[in-house]
Amino acid sequence: MLAIAAVVFLIVAAGVVFSVVRYRSRGLTVEPRQIFGSRKLEVLWTVAPLLIVTGLFVVAVRAMVLIDAPQDSGRSPDIVITAHQWWWEARYPNGVVVPWDMHIPTSRRLLARIESADVIHDFWVPNLARKMDAVPGRWSYIWLEADAPGIYPGTCSEFCGAQHAWMRFRVIAEPEASFEAWLKNEASGAPDILAERLFIDKGCAECHAVAASGPRSGKGPSLAHWASRETLGGGIQRNTPENLMLWLTDPQAAKPGNRMPNTPLTPDERRALLMYLESLR
Repeated sequence: MLAIAAVVFLIVAAGVVFSVVRYRSRGLTVEPRQIFGSRKLEVLWTVAPLLIVTGLFVVAVRAMVLIDAPQDSGRSPDIVITAHQWWWEARYPNGVVVPWDMHIPTSRRLLARIESADVIHDFWVPNLARKMDAVPGRWSYIWLEADAPGIYPGTCSEFCGAQHAWMRFRVIAEPEASFEAWLKNEASGAPDILAERLFIDKGCAECHAVAASGPRSGKGPSLAHWASRETLGGGIQRNTPENLMLWLTDPQAAKPGNRMPNTPLTPDERRALLMYLESLR
């Protein structure tokens, strides 16, 4: 399309320059001879754009057929991606559920099911796939494939509330062997330490799971392998002990508008929970 537009621009620009030079007044004071049209030229500049637009339409339809996944396919999805206010989670066939950072194998076309847990969102990874709406109560499907390993940033591109701008995620593409090793590691359970009882007693487990393949409420993102993540809150902060402590102290100061309650904790309890979360690798 860019090449065709460039050719059209050059033809029009050349015609304008030619007309300016060839038909300038040259100091004449009388009105020049008027030309009232040319049927051949009018047919040409009507038919040529029509052919160009028709050709682009055919190419676009073919691309849509290749890009769009079947919306009524009986095939089970390779990955289920759910949008929440304001975070994303990905669910894999073996039961592993991860927030924000989604891993996929390279050079394999995955059928992704896009859904929403609350309001309308929009899944978009510009370097991998086109936009796809996530609509409550409705499933949409899209092909997700990466030709080369890398980290592909994504975002929600449909305004969905106060923290829409920080509803970001990453798709991490890696070789098949690395992907399988990651999936196996994610399926491993959380460490059994004393602070886990505090995590449960304070109600944290009612919203957050600490095992990627364990039961989940859907209210909050999974905390499995939390300490291995680079960012917090959909990319709003780096994953540092100081930022994590802010979430434990005042969640609304960490990310205004999020749905995490401000649970009363003593300084010792906050430090114990911080050490527990830092142990989830």
